[in-house]
Amino acid sequence: MNVNRIKQILSSSADIEVKYNGASVWIDQLNEDGRSATVHLRGPLEERTTVEIGELVEE
Repeated sequence: MNVNRIKQILSSSADIEVKYNGASVWIDQLNEDGRSATVHLRGPLEERTTVEIGELVEE
């Protein structure tokens, strides 16, 4: 995924499914380096992690 698409998803009110390593995640923010994003798994767990945006896949 690229930076522009991440920004579009973050500004959208739609429920856009994004996966990281096969798991469905919410994108919390694009990080300042422009190469990583903070995400968390969909569901009850709120644990956040930083991932490379190239590893995110839009379903």
